[in-house]
Amino acid sequence: MTATTPALQTVDLIILGGTVITMNDQGEIFPKGAIAIKADTIVAVGPQKEILERFEPGKKLIYEEDIILPGLINAHTHAAMTCFRGLADDLPLEIWLNEHIFPAERHLSRDLVYWGTKLAVAEMLLCGTTTFCDMYLFADAVAQAAQEAGMRAVVGEVLYDFPSTNYGKPENGIKFTETLLQTWKGDPLIQVAVQPHAVYTCSPDLLGRCGQLAERYDARLIIHLAETHQEVADCQQRYGATPVAHLHQLGLLNRRLVADHGVVLSQADQELLAAQGASVVHCPESNMKLASGVAPVVELLARGVNVALGTDGCASNNNLDMLQEMDTAAKLHKVHHLDPTVMPAPAVLGLATRGGASALNLQHRLGSLEPGKQADLIVVNGNQPHLVPLYNPYSQMVYAATGADIRTVLIAGRMVMADRRLLTLDVEEAMARVREFARQIWTDNH
Repeated sequence: MTATTPALQTVDLIILGGTVITMNDQGEIFPKGAIAIKADTIVAVGPQKEILERFEPGKKLIYEEDIILPGLINAHTHAAMTCFRGLADDLPLEIWLNEHIFPAERHLSRDLVYWGTKLAVAEMLLCGTTTFCDMYLFADAVAQAAQEAGMRAVVGEVLYDFPSTNYGKPENGIKFTETLLQTWKGDPLIQVAVQPHAVYTCSPDLLGRCGQLAERYDARLIIHLAETHQEVADCQQRYGATPVAHLHQLGLLNRRLVADHGVVLSQADQELLAAQGASVVHCPESNMKLASGVAPVVELLARGVNVALGTDGCASNNNLDMLQEMDTAAKLHKVHHLDPTVMPAPAVLGLATRGGASALNLQHRLGSLEPGKQADLIVVNGNQPHLVPLYNPYSQMVYAATGADIRTVLIAGRMVMADRRLLTLDVEEAMARVREFARQIWTDNH
């Protein structure tokens, strides 16, 4: 009597790769690895032989020399600012913002934000980003553009003490945000966060109301914080506290808070962030370009603060390439500390995956390739001169790969890019629309 062979479990897709970087707690890397996917969820990750012995796929994708890893998470963007790329460069933040960007934004429309975001989504997908966190005006248009492209996003309407071209009077901003929270609740791809702009554009009263709204919906509270020395000095003069301490005094420093930039942080600030469980989003290229300074990321990580990585908007970066951002982040801190051992490649890749997922309260769904998580992954073309040979996959991703090396992108198990071809949006149309808006922006500002 012979033993019966166990029936294979049916899955929708098996992806076979040259190397699979899981970013799981054990830091597992599988040479000749495979991922089994059913619907939008990862069922198993492991050696190819083991996966093929357990599962019967409806479809199989084979990438013999390529690297597969979790989709990258761009934790701070202003996506529609693709329309302002190169509009005002080589200026201090205060002049750049008050004399160029804010005036240009007075001409914003929902249509401009929609198409600017479409272009940004195309750029991010082509560079391996599968999730982005966006703070901008007409956030409903941002959400629509992302959802239509099958991209994952956390969106929020930027809130100020002055009138907005979208919602008008400042008091309408909270209502608009609450409507967003209700409209997109439960959506598989889109989440909404409460997003006051900064301590210098939002009164304590507005910040308090934002905090109450975030608490009521258990949403993230996202704010530009301690980005420049001028911001910190002004806050200390006005409120007698640093921006971090100011938020703490208002009762807003907690696990829901995501502090974008966090460049000028005292030791006390860092300790507060760590003790209260807040996250910081590091935007090295924007901070370098605007000469804001170098965020104390090495120190924050040592204190146990969760740190994510973001590009900021195209008006202050000027691209959305997270692979380039990782390379910059690693090298910036090495030269800043005069220590080549700080910010090693695995840690930097962690900022762009697990760190981003935790900052956005998506750690249970994203950030690593493991059973039960969403099938958000990217395939990097390893069969290129600058990616051969392969000794250390982490180093290859951080120091050698670029956005142009991304070959295939899956989000929630759906292929949105295959062999550099976008499947869910018309990039030519998006570029044409943004060129039209750019001509009008240039005319209005000159």
